[in-house]
Amino acid sequence: MSLTSVSVSQTPESKFREYLASRPKPQRFTEQQRELVEHVFEKHSHFEAEQLIEELKSAGKQVSRATVYRTLLKLVDAGLLRRIELPTGTVYDHDYGYPAHDHMVCEECNRMIEFQSDKIDAVLTEVLGEHQFRASARSLVIRGTCADCNAARSMKRRMVM
Repeated sequence: MSLTSVSVSQTPESKFREYLASRPKPQRFTEQQRELVEHVFEKHSHFEAEQLIEELKSAGKQVSRATVYRTLLKLVDAGLLRRIELPTGTVYDHDYGYPAHDHMVCEECNRMIEFQSDKIDAVLTEVLGEHQFRASARSLVIRGTCADCNAARSMKRRMVM
C-alpha cells in the first residue's frame, strides 16, 4: 500500500521553523537542517538515521552526523516524524502530511507494510472517548510473518516431507 499525502496548512519546513521559534529558548533554523528536512520530505519512505546520513552524502549535502541525530529528535518532537522501534533498530516515518496509518513488520525479512483501517480508527475513537483521553500521537506496530515468508516456509516444509 502506498500512502498518498494529505493537504496540510504548512510545508514541513515552515512547520519545523515554527516549532524551533516556539521553543522555550528559540532556536535558529540552519542550512543543514533545511537540507535535511527537504531531503526527508521529498518522498514518503521509512528510513534509519544511518541510511539518511548515507543518502545525504550521496546527494552531495554536507550535514554532520550529530546534526542528523539532533534534528531527527526535534522533527519527532515537532510532530513531523515518528520513531518506530524495531528489533533491528529505530526507523523514522512521516507523521505530517500523511493520513493516520499503522504498520506490520515481518520478523523474517524485516519488510514493513503500511496500512489504514477505518475499523481500527473507529475503535480507537471509541476507547479514547470512554477514557476522555486526548491522543497527541499513535503508533501501532504489529509484528509477525508476511505472506511471502509464510509461503516460503510452507514450500520448505513441503519439500522436506
